[in-house]
Amino acid sequence: MNNAFIIKNATIVNEGQTFVGSVVVENQIITHIIEGEKLPAVDEKFNIIDAKGLILIAGVIDSHVHFRTPGLIQKGDFNTESKAAVAGGVTSFLDMPNTKPQTTTLDLLEQKLEMAAQMSFANFGFFIGATNDNLQELKRLPSGKTCAVKVFMGAITGNMLVDNQKTLSAIFAEIPALIAVHSEDEQIIRQNIDLYKNKFGSKDIPIEYHPLIRSSEACYRSSARAVDLATKYGARLHILHLSTEKELHIFDDKPLKDKQITAETCVHYLWFSDKDYKNLGTKIKCNPAIKTEYDRFSLIKSVNNNKLDTISTDHAPHLLSEKQGGCLNAYSGIPSVQHSLVAMLELVKKGYFSLEKVVEKMCHAPAELFKIEKRGYIRQGYFADLVLINPNEKWTVSKENILYKCGWSPFEGVEFSNKIVATFVNGYKVFDNGVFDETQKGERLKYSN
Repeated sequence: MNNAFIIKNATIVNEGQTFVGSVVVENQIITHIIEGEKLPAVDEKFNIIDAKGLILIAGVIDSHVHFRTPGLIQKGDFNTESKAAVAGGVTSFLDMPNTKPQTTTLDLLEQKLEMAAQMSFANFGFFIGATNDNLQELKRLPSGKTCAVKVFMGAITGNMLVDNQKTLSAIFAEIPALIAVHSEDEQIIRQNIDLYKNKFGSKDIPIEYHPLIRSSEACYRSSARAVDLATKYGARLHILHLSTEKELHIFDDKPLKDKQITAETCVHYLWFSDKDYKNLGTKIKCNPAIKTEYDRFSLIKSVNNNKLDTISTDHAPHLLSEKQGGCLNAYSGIPSVQHSLVAMLELVKKGYFSLEKVVEKMCHAPAELFKIEKRGYIRQGYFADLVLINPNEKWTVSKENILYKCGWSPFEGVEFSNKIVATFVNGYKVFDNGVFDETQKGERLKYSN
C-alpha cells in the first residue's frame, strides 16, 4: 500500500546538523531530504504535514529493553510496552533474553520474533542469551539472526549466570557475534550483602544501601574482566548500562567506528543519583544500582566525549507490589521507554547535552553499533522511522497518561517541556497526538552482522 507524504518546515536534527527543511516519504522509504523551504514537484497523492516549530529526528532505537514476553506478561508485553515506546518516540527496540522460557536457543529466538510480529507497534530485534551449557547453540547462529549474544557476568541467578570460566573464555574466543555483557561481580555483591545483613540483623536492608551493595568496585571488577577477555581473544564487546565513574577509565574516547569495545549508559543514570532514594525509594532500584552525583556527572561528561557510545533505557517493568521492601526483597528494574527521549531533551534544556548529541547516542549510534540496516538516520533510501517533537509544550507525567502495563513510573509528577507529537514507523503514522493507529505493526530488524 502506498503511503506518500511530505513533512515540511521542520527543524531537522540529523548526523550532527540542524536545519529547517522537508522530508519526502513514499512506500515506507525516505526519498528526498530538502534543506530550506522549497518543495519538490509532487502529485496529489502526497499528504503535506506542516511541521513549523517542530523538531524532526530519526526514530529512537532503544537497544536494551525487557518487554517481558513470553512468560512474564503480567508486568508487560510486546503490545503494551511497544505502544508506550512509540508514544515516547522509540521506533525500534532490542529485547533481552531473560524471559520464561529464556531465549537461549535458535528455536526460541524465532518463536519470539514471530510473537513480536503479531503484537509490536515498533520494529523489533532480540538478543540471544548465553548459559554455561549452550556454547554449541551459539556457534550455530546464522549471520543477521540476532543483534548480539547477551552474557550475564553477575546480577542474575540460575541458568543465565555464566560463571564457568572455561565457557566464558570460549564464548569470547569462538563466537563471532557482538557480545553484550551485564557486568557486576557476584562475589563482591555477596560479601556486601553479608556485611549489611550483619549490620541490620533479620531486617531487610534499607534501599539507600543498594549502591553500596552493588558497588562501584563490583561493577569495575567485572567490566575490567570482560575487557581483558575481549582484548585477549579479539572479540567485539559491548558493556551494558555503565553506572560508575570508575569503569570509564577502561574505555577510549574515540569515534564509534574505530572501536572494538563499546559501552552504553541508561537514561536513569543520567537523570537520578543516590540522593533520589530518599523520595523515590525502590522505584529507582535497578541493577546496576544508581550511584552518586559524582558518578552521574562523570557519565554525562563521558557521553559528550564519546567514551560512552549509546544511551538506552533497560526498560524493566515490575508490578508495584513487587517493588515493596528494601535491598533484599524489592525487585530491581525501572519502566522508562515512554519517557526516555523527553527526559533526555529536558537535560538538553538544562545544558548537559546538545540536541545533536542526544540524537547521535539514541538514534544513530545504536544503528551503527548493532549494524541495523537502513534505520537510525534521516537518509535517502532508509525506512521512514521518524519523530516529531514540540520543544515548547509542557506536560506532567501522571498515572492517567502512563502507558506501561505495570501502571507506574519513577517520573510521575515530573513536568517535561518537550512533547512527542507524532511517531512514524516504516512510513506510517503510528502515534499522533495521543491517538494510535492499531492497524500497523512493526517489522523485524535486519542486521549486516
